[in-house]
Amino acid sequence: MAKKEEKEQQKLETSNGLLPITSDYVFKRVFAYEGNEDVLKDLLEAILKIDIKSLEVRNPEILGQTKESKKIILDIKVKLEDGTKVDVEMQAKNEGNIEERGTTYIGELIAEELNSGEIYKNLNKVIFIGILNFNYYKRNSYHNIARFKFEETNKEEYVNMGYTKEDREASRYMEMHFIELPKFKKKNPNMDSKLNQWLWLFSGEGEKMKMAEKKNKKVEKAMKTLEKLSMDPKEREIQRSIYLGEFFQRIRETKAEERGKQEGEKEKSIEIAKNMLKNNEDIENISKYTGLTKKEIEKLK
Repeated sequence: MAKKEEKEQQKLETSNGLLPITSDYVFKRVFAYEGNEDVLKDLLEAILKIDIKSLEVRNPEILGQTKESKKIILDIKVKLEDGTKVDVEMQAKNEGNIEERGTTYIGELIAEELNSGEIYKNLNKVIFIGILNFNYYKRNSYHNIARFKFEETNKEEYVNMGYTKEDREASRYMEMHFIELPKFKKKNPNMDSKLNQWLWLFSGEGEKMKMAEKKNKKVEKAMKTLEKLSMDPKEREIQRSIYLGEFFQRIRETKAEERGKQEGEKEKSIEIAKNMLKNNEDIENISKYTGLTKKEIEKLK
């Protein structure tokens, strides 16, 4: 195994030998695990700050769980007792597309809500939750909540309608939560709140994870599930396949970018060489200036 591959494999587990719960695959296996509905319920209550009577995981299965698979479905779709739909995703790596991903998930949830011919009044609220193992937004908070709100009233467009208080939300049907774990760890809060207990579980810091277990029985249950998965050779192999698949994909993408850049530079050199030939420049000078070989320049003639 190449050195780079060995380094990547070392990242497959935390310092205590457990699979990393910040892996999107491991996260879904823990929280969509059969019998762990109460664990997921506790996490969602902590994030959304609501009481949840019951919930249903709509996509407990893992699709495309080998490195050969092109499609891997690792978000968790949940339906609450009041019809609210929630999409939860753990994102370990910054691919620079969280805004687009969140918007797409929200759009998909809304599209699932109404079949052709249904009245709009039947629409239920949709929520996207992104737990990020990196900082993304320029916000001074580790838990940011976004809703579809109106901008401040433009003075030039103001009409005195007698409203003492204007509506702030354009729609109550969409909500997004972004939790950035590095900011949380920098804040280093105590274990007093349920949300902090869960986020310390995701921190990967052994002592803090143990403290969170003692504080919260549901966190303890999630840890037991994580330990069980970490002991299973099949689960470790799946995680390894996904992780190394992503690693090699990043290498392929980097090489493709480099090739594209080189090809772009070559095209620029060819255009410059053509213009220099039109001006009857010496081939040797053209070669020195553009980096093209004399043979390549001769062909351009």
